[in-house]
Amino acid sequence: MPTLVLIRHGQSAWNLENRFTGWWDVDLTDQGVAEAKAAGELMAAKGLDFDMCYTSFQTRAIKTLNIALEAMGRLWLPVEKDWRLNERHYGGLTGLNKAETAAKHGDDQVKIWRRSFDIPPPLLDAGGEFDLAADLRYKGIAIPSTESLKDTIARVLPYWEARIAPDLKAGKRVVISAHGNSLRALVKHLSGIPDDEITHLEIPTGQPIVYDLADDLSAKDRYYLSER
Repeated sequence: MPTLVLIRHGQSAWNLENRFTGWWDVDLTDQGVAEAKAAGELMAAKGLDFDMCYTSFQTRAIKTLNIALEAMGRLWLPVEKDWRLNERHYGGLTGLNKAETAAKHGDDQVKIWRRSFDIPPPLLDAGGEFDLAADLRYKGIAIPSTESLKDTIARVLPYWEARIAPDLKAGKRVVISAHGNSLRALVKHLSGIPDDEITHLEIPTGQPIVYDLADDLSAKDRYYLSER
């Protein structure tokens, strides 16, 4: 029975400042580091172990994985990083304070940008402060200018099918350290959550989610490790 663990990165600097982060690279806070360490300690205490690890190209997710693996004594495990596990791109909202954005554009509009399934935020201005065109990690990648959750799912699921699902079907134990929306994409797929419900699913930082999967990767059970 394949086991899959999903971890949203620990608290980041912009989580703390209540800013839209998306693809912008920010570090963990001290609390985020503590959350990652606690996740690793909990996984070790519960007897979880892994054969393969996946994460995004973003520091907060990479560090969360490394800190958790260190707490487990498993820093030697193989890790694959891929941009398709990145957070949803928040376009022109990147860097903005969420409360100030709501005051400027209205709560209803911001709710649409944040929680609609297929309506993306405004486009990011090319050449602006948060343009990633010169970031070497994305060389040769068509960087989006904005993304809805639907857009995020459209890049996450092909990667899942091509890289992660085969490992699970081969019996490997897998952990994925990623982001709120890239993990929503996987939870929606695995748990069959409808479009109009998945946007309301909150995934807390630093809390391992365990999936017990059937051989065909259908979900038999999904739970937070802290609750078992």
